[in-house]
Amino acid sequence: MTGLGDRTPIRQKMIALKCCVIIPTYNNDRTLDKIIRGVLEYTDQIIIVNDGCTDSTPLILQNYSFLQILTIHRNTGKGHALRVAFDHALSLGYYYAITIDSDGQHFPEDIPLFIERIEKEPDSIILGARNMAQVGVPGTSNFGHNFSIFWFKVETGLNIPDVQTGYRLYPLNRIHEIKQFFTVKFEFEVEVLVRLAWKGVRVLSVPIRIYYAPKEERVTHFRKVRDFSRVSIVNTIMVFMALLWIRPLIFVRNFKRRSFKEFIRENITNSKDSNSKIALSVAVGAFMGVMPIWGWQMLAAVAVASFFRLNRFIALASSNISIPPLLPFILFLSYFSGELVLGGSSDIQPYTTNISLAWVKQNLLQYLVGSLVFGFLLAITMGSLTYLLLQILRRQKPQKIN
Repeated sequence: MTGLGDRTPIRQKMIALKCCVIIPTYNNDRTLDKIIRGVLEYTDQIIIVNDGCTDSTPLILQNYSFLQILTIHRNTGKGHALRVAFDHALSLGYYYAITIDSDGQHFPEDIPLFIERIEKEPDSIILGARNMAQVGVPGTSNFGHNFSIFWFKVETGLNIPDVQTGYRLYPLNRIHEIKQFFTVKFEFEVEVLVRLAWKGVRVLSVPIRIYYAPKEERVTHFRKVRDFSRVSIVNTIMVFMALLWIRPLIFVRNFKRRSFKEFIRENITNSKDSNSKIALSVAVGAFMGVMPIWGWQMLAAVAVASFFRLNRFIALASSNISIPPLLPFILFLSYFSGELVLGGSSDIQPYTTNISLAWVKQNLLQYLVGSLVFGFLLAITMGSLTYLLLQILRRQKPQKIN
């Protein structure tokens, strides 16, 4: 172990970065003192949260009255303890916070890894990636580890080596941007990580050591059935939100940043997609653009294209067929198509004053049926035309024979 003098630069960097260390604790009196002493080697900017401890933790904390100690009189869960600590850290002017568990699994000596990484990648969230292949790691922990990695990738598109770790560096100002959290226990670490990623915060990792005590000495407050179920429920909700709203919305935002020339060059001229795949993407976009799901048409087009592994950008562009200049024609042709199927009379023309949302409500059934029929016909038409044009425009010229 190196001497304290060698750690002075880290102390200075943590002060300059406005970075504190948060230690949430609940009935870990056998390991808490060691963790605090280890962290003090690097900083005294420490916030300890006594989350309703019923063991000798209060006696231990009496020795550290010079630190920021928050006491929650009734155990409320790790997530709530962290949220309380984050708010307190912000009130003290801290910009970053490193969270470290008090059960002895984490090594305070790894703190410099987080500091060095955040200096290079500011405003990121840094995760301590554990080596789960080492001897002594419980099989259930490995299962939960792989389970979380899989769902995090589904929710965010990011492949991160360890998303369950409690050893993290958080950018506090980005957490503050999330106005409300919905979880208070272990599952909070899932929620905050996913929602930060959705906000565009970079999620990075540093390799850390991990210590798993022998089974007879191990203290854990993670209840395998109850807490795993809670985490699973949160993941289910997050996946649902990601697929139906968040990831398509992020995709749309990225799409809007591209110029028309960039779009054509990347998705048509230089695209590796086949003519049929591009044509199907156009068809999907056109169909969704006609569907009566106003406000969701573009997102639905991206979601369907993603599901069938089509070109999402082309589907998104095609779904814009219902832009205002064309909207009255779309409504009229949908209504007229409904008349052909259901019967009735058409007493309107496109661009007349009696076509409106109120009119749509009064003729809802005919409009809904007609939008499906017209959308299907439009999709076939646009898809077929696209395919024929691509066959002509992308036809390779025969090579000259020397």
